[in-house]
Amino acid sequence: MKLLKFIVQRKILVGLLCLFVILVGSYAVLDLNKELMPVIEMDGAYIEINAGELPASEVERSITTPLEQKLQGHDGIEEILSTTTVGRASFQLQFEQGKGEEMYREVESIVNTTATEIPSIKDVESGQFGSNQTYEFFMDVSGGDMGTITTFAKEVLEPRLEDLAEVRDVSLTGLTEHEITIEFDRDEMTKEGLDSTQIINAIQQANDEATLGELSEENGSPLLRWNTKLENVEDVQSIMIPVQSGFIQLEDVAKVSISPIENSSFVWKNGSKDLIFIQIGRVSDVTQIEMAEAVRAEVKKIREEGLIDGFHLTEMVAQADYVQEAIDGVTGNILIGAVLAIAILLLFLRNVRATIIVGLSIPTSVLLTFTAMWIFGYSLNMLTLIGLGLGIGMMVDSSIVILESIYRKKELGLTKLDAVLQGVKEVASAVIASMLTTVVVFLPVGMLGGEMGQFMIALSIVVAITLISSVVISFTLIPSLSEKFLQLRSGKREKKEGTILKGYSGAVDWVVKKKRHSLAVISLFILILAGSLTLITKIPMTIMPDVFNRYAELMVDLETGITIDDKENVVQEITNTLRNIKDVESSYVMDNGGMLYTIINMTKGDDITREQQEINEEIFKSLRALEENHPIESVQSAMTGGGGYPVQVNITGEEFENLQTLSADLIEDLNEIEGIVGVNSSMDRTSTEQLISLKEQEIEKAGLTSFQIKQIIEQAFLGMPIGEMTVDGESVPLTVKWTESTDTKASLLDLKVPTVDGEKTLSTFIELNTVESPNEISHIDGERSISISADIEGRDLGAINRDVQKAIDAFDTPAGYSTSVAGDLEQQQELIKEMLFILGIALFLVYLVMAVQFNHLFHPIIVMSVIPMTIVGVILGLFLTQRELSLMSGMGIVMLIGIVLNNAILLVDRTNQLRREGENLDKALVQAGKDRIRPIFMTTLTTAGGMLPLALASGTSGNYQAPMATAIISGLLFATLITLFLIPAVYRLFTRREAIIVNTERIDQVPIDVQPTPNTTNQ
Repeated sequence: MKLLKFIVQRKILVGLLCLFVILVGSYAVLDLNKELMPVIEMDGAYIEINAGELPASEVERSITTPLEQKLQGHDGIEEILSTTTVGRASFQLQFEQGKGEEMYREVESIVNTTATEIPSIKDVESGQFGSNQTYEFFMDVSGGDMGTITTFAKEVLEPRLEDLAEVRDVSLTGLTEHEITIEFDRDEMTKEGLDSTQIINAIQQANDEATLGELSEENGSPLLRWNTKLENVEDVQSIMIPVQSGFIQLEDVAKVSISPIENSSFVWKNGSKDLIFIQIGRVSDVTQIEMAEAVRAEVKKIREEGLIDGFHLTEMVAQADYVQEAIDGVTGNILIGAVLAIAILLLFLRNVRATIIVGLSIPTSVLLTFTAMWIFGYSLNMLTLIGLGLGIGMMVDSSIVILESIYRKKELGLTKLDAVLQGVKEVASAVIASMLTTVVVFLPVGMLGGEMGQFMIALSIVVAITLISSVVISFTLIPSLSEKFLQLRSGKREKKEGTILKGYSGAVDWVVKKKRHSLAVISLFILILAGSLTLITKIPMTIMPDVFNRYAELMVDLETGITIDDKENVVQEITNTLRNIKDVESSYVMDNGGMLYTIINMTKGDDITREQQEINEEIFKSLRALEENHPIESVQSAMTGGGGYPVQVNITGEEFENLQTLSADLIEDLNEIEGIVGVNSSMDRTSTEQLISLKEQEIEKAGLTSFQIKQIIEQAFLGMPIGEMTVDGESVPLTVKWTESTDTKASLLDLKVPTVDGEKTLSTFIELNTVESPNEISHIDGERSISISADIEGRDLGAINRDVQKAIDAFDTPAGYSTSVAGDLEQQQELIKEMLFILGIALFLVYLVMAVQFNHLFHPIIVMSVIPMTIVGVILGLFLTQRELSLMSGMGIVMLIGIVLNNAILLVDRTNQLRREGENLDKALVQAGKDRIRPIFMTTLTTAGGMLPLALASGTSGNYQAPMATAIISGLLFATLITLFLIPAVYRLFTRREAIIVNTERIDQVPIDVQPTPNTTNQ
C-alpha cells in the first residue's frame, strides 16, 4: 500500500517514466531487425560426401559404414540417418538438445579426418542446420542474345551488386560458357605409335606457367617467370608432340575446337533456357529488407545508366517482400484489434475518460514490450508479432479490472485517493494471480524439442513480456490517472438491475440453492464435453501451417538414368501444365540432377482470382497426373513444415531381398488408404550395371596384365578436363575425348587391344554380366533400411496418420526387422506427446500459483474445473471453421489454460471475500457473480475483440495466426459463459454452506486479496 500511495502521489515521476518508455520503445521499433522467422541454430547437421562414380554398394562399404561407426561412438549424437547413392553419401545427424554447436565442431573434425584416410572421397561438405537461407533474393536476365546478357551479368551486375555492403555473395547460373575440345583420332594415334597419356602430358607441359627462380644479384631481385600459357585455338593446334620420327603438331592426330558447353544452363524460365539465374545472399548483420532495398537501388541506377538494353532484368522472388507483407499484415491486425478493444471498453463503461485511461495503457504497454524485445535481442518477425497480437486483447484485462474496481469505489463515495488505494487493494492479488497463471503456462514450452520448440519459445516469451508489461502499466499509469482524471458520470439516478443481470442472478440462485441443481449443471457440462470429443477426428490436423504468400516451391523427383532429352521433355510438360493453371504467373525449373526444383510465382494484388490453397491443390493434382506417362517418381512440396514427404515409413533389417519383399507388401497396404498418393520405395530406384569379368587365361596367354586391360577400358571412356586457358578474358576448360565415343556394349567389346601376336578385340579378354544395383541405400543408426514415401491429397495429415498407424500395427514383420513411421508422421506423433506433457506441467504450475494465492488446496481445483469446458469451445471453433489443429493452435490451447482461469479467479476471489465478511455460501456466490459479471464480460470481449482480426486474417501470415486466434477466441467465449454457471455449481457442491467467520479485529489486517468491500449489486 505504501508503494502504491507513493506512485499515486508522484504523478510527475510516473509521467516521465512513461515518456521514457515511449521514446525508447519508439527507437526500439525502428531499430529491431525485421525478418520472416527468427534465426535459430538447430541441433542437427548434414554431411555430403562426393565419391566420384563409385557404385552405391561400394560407397556404403568403404565410406558410409566406417564413418557411421566413428560417429556412433560419440555421446551427444542422438540419431544418424544416412543415404548412400552412386558416388555420394549423405548424412543427417540429430544432436542432444542444446549441444548443436559443440557437437557440430566434433563431427566436422571426425569427417575431415576420415576424408584424409579414405582415398575414394573426392569432396566433403558439411554444415549445421539453421533457419537462415543461403540466398534470399532472386532475379533473372532474359529476352536477349545469350552472349550479351552473359557479358552484362558477369561484367556489370555481379561486380556492382557484390560491391554493396549488404551483399555477401552473388551466384550466376546459366552463363554461356565455352570449352576447348580436343578429340583424339584413334587411327592416326595408332599410326604414330601414340597413346592418350603421352599427348595429354605434352598438352599440359605446353600450357604451363611457373616461377623458376630469383635473380638475387640484379636490382630489385626480379623473379624469373616461365609462361607458355595457351591463348587461342591455334596455339593448341600447333602444340608439338614427340614421335619416333621427330615431332608432329597436335592437329595431325586430333581435332581442336571451341564451343559452348552443352547444357551449361540448368534453369528454365517458362520453358526457355535462354536466361541467366541470379541468386543474392546477404551479410549476417543486415536484414532481408535492408539487402533488398540496397539491391533494388543499385539495379535502378544500372537502369538509369542505360546498361539494360535489348534484354530484361526481372525480379523472381525477394524474401524481403514476404517479410514486409507478413509484418504489415500482423501490424494492421494489431491496430484493428486495439481499436476494437477500446470500442468494447467505451460500450461497457460509457465513460470517455475511463476509456481514455485504459486506452492509453495499450500503446504504453506495447512500447514497453518493444523495449524489452530490443533489450533481449529479439527481432520483429511473424512469430513475435503474432505473440504481440495475441497479447493486445489481454493487455487491457488487468487495467480494466483495476479501473472498474476504482470506479466502483468512487461511486460508493470514497475520496479520490482512498478510492484508488482501496480499489487497487481489493483486486491486486487477483490481477497478479491472473497474470501469473497466464505466464506460467509458457514455462514448460521450453521442453518442446527441435526447431519447432525454439520457434514456440520465441512466441511464448513475447506473449509473457506483453502481459508483464501490461500489469506494470496497470499498477502505475492506471492508478495515477484514475485519482483525478477519472470522474463519475454527472447526474445521480437510482441504479437498477438490468434484465440480463436479473436473469443471471436468478439462474445462479437456482443453481446454488440445492446440491442436486449444482450436480445437474455439472452433469450437463460433462455430457457436452463428451459429445464434443467425437468431433476431434473431423478437425484437420498438420504440424505447421503453410505460409500462403502467392509463391510455391516444389521438388519433382525423376526416375534414374533418364536422358538429357527426356529431362527437357519433362520440363516442357511441367511448364505447359503450370501455364494452364489459372493464377499461375510464371515458373522456374532448376535441374538438380535427379530432381527438378520448381519455383512458382502466382498473381498478386488486384490480379488475384483464386485462393492459394485452391491453386496449390490444382498444381499438385496436375503435376502428379504426369507421373503415369513421364519419367517422374514423385512431386512434393519443398515448403512443408515437417520437410520432405508427409508420409514416410521406414523398414529396418539386414537383407536387401527381405527388405524389398516387406516394402512391396506394405506399399500395397498403403495404396489402399484413402488420400495417399505417389507411394514409392527407395529400393525401387535401382540401375543396371555391367560387371566386368576377366578371362585370366586369355590375358596371360597374350602376355598382358589385368592392369593393362583396365587402362585400355579407362582410356576408351576418355572425357575429362586436363587444364584451362584464358580466351578473351574468359577462363575456358581444356577437355579431351575420342572422335568416336564408346557408348554401347558392342563398341566397347570391339575395341582393339595390341598384343605380341597382333591386335585382338577386347571381347577376347573380358565378358560383361548384367547386374541390378540399388541406387539408394538408407541406414538408420547404422542399420540398413528401406524408406517408403508418399504424399497426401484430399485429406489432412492427422487423418492419414491414424490410418497409416493402423496399417503398421497390423503389418507382420519377421524377427530382426521393424517398421516405424518417419518424416512428418513421426514428427506429428512426437509433437502430440510433447504437447500433452507440456499441458500437464502447465496445469500443475497453474494449480501451484492459485494454491499460493488462495492458501487453499481445493479452491484452485474449483477454478480449474472450467478448463475441460474450454476444450469444448476450441473443438467447436476449429470444427466449424475447419481451421487446422497444428502446433500453432496447440500453443493457443496452452495459452487458454491461463487466460480462461482469470474469470474464474475473479469469481472465487470475490466469493471468498464476501464469505469472510459473513455472507452465507449461496448469497456470496450470487453476489460475487453480480459484482464481477461486468469486468468478466469486458475482459473477455476485449481479449476476443483484440484477437478477432488475427482469426479473420488472410495473406502471408494469416494461415499461421488464424488457427491459434480461432482456438483462443472460441475457447474463451465458450468458457466464459460456462464459468458464470459452472464455478458457482462446483463451489456450492464441494464447499460447506456456513459463512467464514473472521474476527473483526483481524479484518483490517487481512491481506490484499481478502480486503472487505461494501456490497454493490448494480454495477
